[in-house]
Amino acid sequence: MNHTQRNRLMLMPLMAVVTSGVLWTPLPLLSGAQVYAQVTQGNSKKADQIFQQGIQQYKTSQFRAALQSWELALKLYRQIGDRQGEANSLGNLGNAYDSLGQYKKAISFHQQHLDISRQIGDRQGEANSLGNLGNAYHSLGQYKKAISFHQQHLDISRQIGYREGEAASLGSLGNAYSNLGQYEKAISFHQQDLDISRQIGDRLGEAGSLNNLGNAYSNLGQYKKAISFHQQSLDISRQIGNRQGEANSLGNLGNAYDSLGQYKKAISFHQQYLDISRQIGNRQGEANSLGNLGNAYSNLGQYKKAISFHQQHLDISRQIGDRQGEAQSLGNLGNAYHYLGQYKKAISFHQQHLDISRQIGDRLGEAASLGNLGNAYHSLGQYKKAISFHQQHLDISRQIGDRLGEAISLGNLGNAYDSLGQYEKAIDHYQQSLTLSQAMGARHTSGIVFSNLGRLLAEQQQPELAIIFYKQSVNLREQIRKDLKGLPQQEQQSYTDSVANSYRRLADLLLQQDRVLEAQTVLDLLKVQELDDYLRGVRGTGKQLDFLQPELQILARYNESQKSAIALIQELDALTKLAQSGPLTDAQTQRRNQLINLRQDLQGQFTEFLRQPQIKALLTQLSRDTTRESIDLASLSSLQNNLANVQGALLSPLILEDRLELVLTTPNAPPLRRVVQVKRTDLNRAIVAYRQALQDPSTDARPLAQQLYTWLIEPIAADLKQANIKNILYAPDGQLRYIPLAALHDGQQWLTQSYQVTNITTTSSTDFDTKPQANPRILAGAFADDQMTRTVTAGQKTQEFKGLPFAGVEVNTLVAARPNTTALMDQNLTLEQTLQQMDLHQIIHLATHAAFVPSAPEDSFIVFGEGKNPTLLDIANWPLKHVDLVILSACETAVGGFGNGAEVLGLGYQFQRSGSKAVIASLWQVSDGGTQALITEFYGALQPGTTKAEALRQAQVALITKGQKVEGEDERTSVDFNPGNSPSKAGIARYLSHPYYWAPFILIGNGL
Repeated sequence: MNHTQRNRLMLMPLMAVVTSGVLWTPLPLLSGAQVYAQVTQGNSKKADQIFQQGIQQYKTSQFRAALQSWELALKLYRQIGDRQGEANSLGNLGNAYDSLGQYKKAISFHQQHLDISRQIGDRQGEANSLGNLGNAYHSLGQYKKAISFHQQHLDISRQIGYREGEAASLGSLGNAYSNLGQYEKAISFHQQDLDISRQIGDRLGEAGSLNNLGNAYSNLGQYKKAISFHQQSLDISRQIGNRQGEANSLGNLGNAYDSLGQYKKAISFHQQYLDISRQIGNRQGEANSLGNLGNAYSNLGQYKKAISFHQQHLDISRQIGDRQGEAQSLGNLGNAYHYLGQYKKAISFHQQHLDISRQIGDRLGEAASLGNLGNAYHSLGQYKKAISFHQQHLDISRQIGDRLGEAISLGNLGNAYDSLGQYEKAIDHYQQSLTLSQAMGARHTSGIVFSNLGRLLAEQQQPELAIIFYKQSVNLREQIRKDLKGLPQQEQQSYTDSVANSYRRLADLLLQQDRVLEAQTVLDLLKVQELDDYLRGVRGTGKQLDFLQPELQILARYNESQKSAIALIQELDALTKLAQSGPLTDAQTQRRNQLINLRQDLQGQFTEFLRQPQIKALLTQLSRDTTRESIDLASLSSLQNNLANVQGALLSPLILEDRLELVLTTPNAPPLRRVVQVKRTDLNRAIVAYRQALQDPSTDARPLAQQLYTWLIEPIAADLKQANIKNILYAPDGQLRYIPLAALHDGQQWLTQSYQVTNITTTSSTDFDTKPQANPRILAGAFADDQMTRTVTAGQKTQEFKGLPFAGVEVNTLVAARPNTTALMDQNLTLEQTLQQMDLHQIIHLATHAAFVPSAPEDSFIVFGEGKNPTLLDIANWPLKHVDLVILSACETAVGGFGNGAEVLGLGYQFQRSGSKAVIASLWQVSDGGTQALITEFYGALQPGTTKAEALRQAQVALITKGQKVEGEDERTSVDFNPGNSPSKAGIARYLSHPYYWAPFILIGNGL
């Protein structure tokens, strides 16, 4: 494996390092609310009314309005000399400024509140002001100072029996200890807060403590438990109309789902958090939600979008003086720039993150910044420096009990040791990382580590084991992709792009082991993956790859060893929790020390696992000879029976970086593979050049057609001949979808002159032996009047389309030749009439403009006579249950540029999904008259006993070979066809043998 490939893989764990641990403190105590009745009566009535108005405004999150009310109340109280009212107003002004993110200003008001409360002997006011000072210093990242204030708040509250204050101070102490990485201590405080809040019926306090418990469990990697607490908090906040609490709960739910790899859910929650924060003017919440959205989009590979969110987070954090938020946004910006390959810029951001984290005592942020610095130096090739940073990350993560951070740092250490060639150390660190991430249910991190283990095992010439770990990685990625349904296509595609290499490397390994049928299953999964990315929600992702029996036994033994390791870690966590709440017994201390040593001994466990005689014996069973065709034989038998019915062979190419793999399945032999030594870049260049040549009838396309024949057909030509194949069922990969296989040339003739070619969407979604109805009824529609214009707006582009005169000839000729044809012309070709007639016919023929756009199925369209333009997504709802064939005779694909050919795949799939057995469409825009010539030939050949695939082949051959040679045009022939009352055929007749006219028409689906 070369250096460049390793670097690309190394970047992946960065996603999990992104700092997203934004913790929200409970709502600042409304210190004036509890003592409102103490405000002096009489002349203070007006001040009291204004003060109470501020309280109501604050409760409904109208912070700026509350600010104005309390400023006025303060002025009035000072005028009448009401010290209690003055103190309460000052405290509430501090609360308002805190809620607006102006923490230093808040501290000033809380300090004034504290001074007056002490002067007048108001112990409850003193307690409240101390608590609010603690909250403000917490927001500034000064956690130890915050703890000092909260402890004073707690002491006074207990002295005077102030239960609400006691609960609030316990919760605030829990938050501060969480930020110092002491999560078990934090949980203890939050649980006490929850208990008291429930005892006194404080619903607001109950919701806050539930939220804080959720945050603490998230920091311990117990995300499902965290979600349960956050959901309870959300329910209560909505019940009592607490908009701030509702926003906090939504943000925390988003963080938890992000950690579980459920990014669609995470984005939805963070967006709701952002919306509410902006509505109520909460700048801190706005900043947090923007940062969390940036994290989610980073996990989806949308780095430029992530940078925009993180920059907004940074700007707001600096405006409001939120040092922790500033640090986090700097770290996240560093990660995003890292992914974009700007490593020195990333280091600058991470160093700033580290400096601020150390200044404010944020141990979690310090650990994350060290890990990210390690990744950046790794990308610069400074592996020993990277190891130093990752080791510091690991040490801090273990000190503060951050299990996810520990898993990530171990994985990154594995990457660094891999780059140094210390493979056994790398595998040991990967294994420890995997143990922790599995224990937490962190699918994203687990998927990365499984893939890295697979890669490293493959490099160590252990392909059988590598395949097992790659399968596990792919299965986890499929689970995550299933959860992404409903997100915008761009976000789904970004995630797919970030993990697709694991699929291809697995298929590559399987092919090298001659496990061709399994490789074909992965290829099918890749195609469904691309199709689902394009159409969104095709037939359901989340498919799990199967394992061979020896693989299952190895996995069972491996999982058993993992359970022991996970149990060890959980026991150590439980004893650590006990140690934080009080002294351990001698036996408990001895056991904890023993477990710490055992945890260190986990290093080397995986190597020992591989050395077990039972594992070696099972690996022997996974040799090439014993695994060949040993999986899913029932599916293979069914496939081969279908192929035999059509004298067909299934051809599935796979484009890899350094070669092209051809997988061929014939009726009476195991699947075989042929390897073609051509680089992906060279193949793609040839595809683009050939497509351009095909679209220009004045060029000679044969040289490029012969080159592609050499790569795609020549390696299997003898196999096709030996199996007596007549029909090639073709499942093209990637950009190969943009060129027609039928238009390859062997130096003597075109491929269509020897074989029928049928494109299929996936092997599992096509039935090859369902025969069509004899004497089909045809519904034929044409937009033919060239005096009519239809305007279509798709995306940012508006286009005008005129009628196609030859389309009318096409349909009239069809009506004359086939009496059972229903014709809809021009204004009568309405979408409503067409849909009403569809299910009464077996062939639907639409001779009208259509375009299918890469990456934008919602911008793809078909033009109808009345001006309606249904999209590719709309086709999924068409009534095509009884339809054998849909023909789109004037469409084109790859409009606006090449993608991965998913629009070609999606076109066929959507019609099959709606019930149609097959569709004929064109890959590029063809001349009106040339299309009419081919379609006329097609229907002439489509007689009882002739399949759709054969009729298309005969029509193509007719355009190639029929007619007479034209003077001065060697080997360019014309076709003798009768166009009826068609316009003159001059200008097209000489060129009909060029593949420009006959090659773009492909048959997708059932070719019978």
